[in-house]
Amino acid sequence: MDGLPEHLPDGGDGAESAESAADIEVDAMRGAAARACGLLKVLANPDRLLLMCQLAQGELRVGDLEARLGIRQPTLSQQLGVLRDSGVVSTRREGKHIFYAIASPQAMAVMQTLYQHYCAEPGDPGDPGDLAAPR
Repeated sequence: MDGLPEHLPDGGDGAESAESAADIEVDAMRGAAARACGLLKVLANPDRLLLMCQLAQGELRVGDLEARLGIRQPTLSQQLGVLRDSGVVSTRREGKHIFYAIASPQAMAVMQTLYQHYCAEPGDPGDPGDLAAPR
């Protein structure tokens, strides 16, 4: 039938198909909302946000993070562990040093948005790649 959306079968009134499509959309939205909530829960800690601001500038050693932020052991290890276990950051070892980097593009996008709204000075174009630059 002409005029029907492509996802509706010809000759049907569309009620069943529209309900099924709406259910699929709601199910997909629920899944996306759950993933977003998971990320926001991981970031909902001041120490973890500070760590992510530093890591948004690039890969850093644990010792560098400790020196820059003043977050001491065991708090530093605990918070890095939460970020690592959630998949937000990744690690690599080089000799005795462990390096951390942001592994989640979604987390980086959230950090860029937070920077633009909370850290950028008025009139600053807000370079999202330089999230924790000294002011």
